[in-house]
Amino acid sequence: MPQRTLGTLTIGQAPRPDVVPIIDRHVPACIRRIHRGVLDGLSHSEIAARYAAEDGEPALVTRLQDGSVVELSRHRMRDGVQRSLALLESEGCDVILLLCTGTFDGLQCDRAWLVEPDHIIPGMVAGLVEHRQLGIIVPIAGQIESEAGKWRTLAQPPIFATASPYTDPPDAVGEAGAALKSQAAEAILLDCIGFTERHRAALAGLRLPVILSNAVVAKAVGELFGG
Repeated sequence: MPQRTLGTLTIGQAPRPDVVPIIDRHVPACIRRIHRGVLDGLSHSEIAARYAAEDGEPALVTRLQDGSVVELSRHRMRDGVQRSLALLESEGCDVILLLCTGTFDGLQCDRAWLVEPDHIIPGMVAGLVEHRQLGIIVPIAGQIESEAGKWRTLAQPPIFATASPYTDPPDAVGEAGAALKSQAAEAILLDCIGFTERHRAALAGLRLPVILSNAVVAKAVGELFGG
């Protein structure tokens, strides 16, 4: 039987050392991996020229290989993501996991099974929390409004706090979680692929369920591969 292949696509640069270990934990070791990024090989000036977010437009945030953080136009990034998906398909990927919790309209693959976190996480979280109050931590304040539409499946509107997995220490995530708990949050979602187990650990003292977005989608992909 031919070896099956998982492709991962970050909106930044690959590989993602913060996310890959979480994927490896849930996807069988026998599955071949190909990690790609929309911004692979681009300089800071090229990234800014092609994808920089303008004031007031929906933005996404990611970290580059040199550790710097960039905000990107969701609208302009969409075409870059679609081109990169086609390249991963041409490399023989059976499943492609998009490493971004932001929303993109109309992405598609001809043959590969495309896994988009924003298609999985809202429905799963809605089923888990039901009527309870969900608190969501996002990396930049602008996403509270720009990504609000994906939470329509929740029984009641979520409440939000902001902390970046890229530029803030884990303590800032803990403080954001404490602020949400003070507003009656009964569970917390870390809504960015860049949040990791160390950020979940920073919330442990709150004694609330904490949902890690990249773990959710990694587990889902593992199911597709029979893991």
